[in-house]
Amino acid sequence: MKKTYRRYWAPVVAALAFSMPAVASVKVTASLDSASIMMGRVDTLRLIVDRDAATQGVFPLFNKVGPSGYVTLFNDTVELGAPVVDTVGQEGGRVIERLRVPVQVFDSGFYRLPPFVYLTATDSVASNEVDLTVVPVKVGENDAISDYRDISDPSDRSFWDWMPDWLYDLWWLWLLLIAAIAAAVFFGRKYRKTGKFISLPEKPQPKPWTVALERLESLKAKNLWENGMEKEYFTQLTDILRDYLYARFGINAMEMTSRQIMQTLADQADVKEKRSYVRKILDVADFVKFAKVRPLPADNVEAFDNAVNFVKETIEKEPEKTPEENAPAGSQAAQSKKGGDR
Repeated sequence: MKKTYRRYWAPVVAALAFSMPAVASVKVTASLDSASIMMGRVDTLRLIVDRDAATQGVFPLFNKVGPSGYVTLFNDTVELGAPVVDTVGQEGGRVIERLRVPVQVFDSGFYRLPPFVYLTATDSVASNEVDLTVVPVKVGENDAISDYRDISDPSDRSFWDWMPDWLYDLWWLWLLLIAAIAAAVFFGRKYRKTGKFISLPEKPQPKPWTVALERLESLKAKNLWENGMEKEYFTQLTDILRDYLYARFGINAMEMTSRQIMQTLADQADVKEKRSYVRKILDVADFVKFAKVRPLPADNVEAFDNAVNFVKETIEKEPEKTPEENAPAGSQAAQSKKGGDR
């Protein structure tokens, strides 16, 4: 009979041993002190790690805590502070770690915190998920909120911190005002100097000899003396000549008699040799205008030719350019001249 019991005892013991659940080497449990908090308040996440004494690990998530002192979830909406180990104890040959993690949320809503992974040398274990409801703060713009601190000024305030918000926000308006004041000062000074707010580039004035020759051609086309209008012809001819003397040499011939004009020309070194043209014109013109003598056609033509010759022979000569100045802009001579000027 004893042999029969012994025969069945060994298989039963083995079956019971294999049927008993194995104790996990690591187990992680997560919970919150409060499942519902007000936005901006701090809740506490508690993590319990039940492990073998020989098994050690870390939570990789909290290795990301930087100088700010927290790590974020859900696009920086949920902030988790660095965990603090409350207690480490032993129960039945196992180690129990209890960690406390500050949780703060800055937007209302429902959040399901993901499992917190505990990583060992040979395995990784995830905790359960926890749910958190964040209630919004319903207050007016200027209402005080109990147990909330007012916004404090930074200890090292800069120039921009001292500046009022309305001045800082309307920077573009002040910039526009400064630009308007600067423009007013600039154009005001310009107006006092030139009498104009904006100085447009002046159109280049034609040369005096160009104007005189054009007027002479226009006079010739009128055919005045051919139609018996000798007085009008010589009046306009001498006016053209007097205007040219003023524009070219600064001689106010319009206010002078013929004798005064000749005397002034005799004192001008650059035109002294050409005054015979003017004398012949004025002599005939005085006879026609004052003595009412009708000149011969040849006299009319000669007076006109004398005026043209006087103008052409008193054209101001431009200063002669050096070979380098006459050379094209990109030529070697021009480049060497430019280098020499430096």
